[in-house]
Amino acid sequence: MDNEFYKNEIIRLKKEKNAVILGHYYQRDEIQDLSDYIGDSLALAQKAQECDNDIIVFCGVHFMAETAKILNPSRKVLLPDITASCSLAESCPGEEFARFKAQYPDHMVISYVNCTAEIKALSDLICTSGNAEKLVRSLPEEQKIIFAPDKNLGSYINSVTGRHMVLWDGVCMVHDAMKAETVMQLKAEHPDAAVIAHPECNAALLQVADFVGSTKAMLTYIGQSGHKKFIVATETGILYEMRKNNPDKEFITLNASQQCNCADCSYMKQNTLEKLYLCMRDETPEIELDAATIEAAARPIVRMLDMSKKLGIIK
Repeated sequence: MDNEFYKNEIIRLKKEKNAVILGHYYQRDEIQDLSDYIGDSLALAQKAQECDNDIIVFCGVHFMAETAKILNPSRKVLLPDITASCSLAESCPGEEFARFKAQYPDHMVISYVNCTAEIKALSDLICTSGNAEKLVRSLPEEQKIIFAPDKNLGSYINSVTGRHMVLWDGVCMVHDAMKAETVMQLKAEHPDAAVIAHPECNAALLQVADFVGSTKAMLTYIGQSGHKKFIVATETGILYEMRKNNPDKEFITLNASQQCNCADCSYMKQNTLEKLYLCMRDETPEIELDAATIEAAARPIVRMLDMSKKLGIIK
C-alpha cells in the first residue's frame, strides 16, 4: 500500500476515533505533516492536557508517550512503535540509579524530562533543556543536587550557573557523538554561518557554538537572527520545521561533512506511516503505567510546571 492510502486512512481514523496526533520535531517529515501539534516532548504532553480527544497518539519515543500518560492518566495513549526507545533514557536504569541516589541522601534529584517514568518517580524535580538553567538558578546555592540522566546537559548547566551538581553518567548517543572538529570544518567551509547546538552535545562542541539552546529556543533564534546560514548540531528531524518557518535561510547538518546519517536518531525514525495507521486502526500498542508510578512520576513534573509559572518561564 502506498503513502496516500495510509495518509487518507489516518485522517479518517482520527475523526472516527476522536484522536489527536502529537508529533515530535524529530519525526519523519510525513508524520509531522499529519500531526495536529508539533513540538518537544513536554510541550506535546501538555498540549494533550488541553485537548478533549479520547485517544492520544504520540509519534515520538517511549519515554515521551509515558510522559503524556502521566499527565493524562484517564486517556488512552498510543505509540506507533512500542520499541522506539531512547539511548539517553536507556543509559539510566532504575535500579542502578536508585543505588546511586542512595549515596547522596542530602541531595535533591533533578531529572531531565528525557528519562523513563521510573526515573521520574525517583526524582524531586523534572526539567527540560529550555528551563533547566532557570530552575537550577532559582534553588538556594547551598542546595546539593544530583542531575540525571544527561551528563552533557548537566555539565552545561554547571558551567553557566557555577553549580557543582553531581552528574549521572548518561548521554544521548546521537548528540554526544557530534564532534567540535566536524563543526569547525563546516565553519571553515561556511564562515558566514552561525553554529547552533543543543545542550545534549558534548562540552567541546558547545564551546564552539554561537548559540546553545533547546529545540524550541533554536527555532526562535533562527527566526530572529540576521544570519542566513546555520550549522545545526542536533537531530536532523528539526530541519523540516526550520526550513518550513525560514524558507529563505540555509541549514547545514553535521551529516553533510561526514556523509553519514550520524545526526539521525534511529529510534525516532522507527515510527512510519504504516505503523501509525495500524496503531490507530487497532488502538495498540498502548502505554500502560500503574497508578503508583503515575502518581510518583507526576509530582516532580507538576512541581516543575508550578516553579516555571512562578519564574515566568511559562504562563
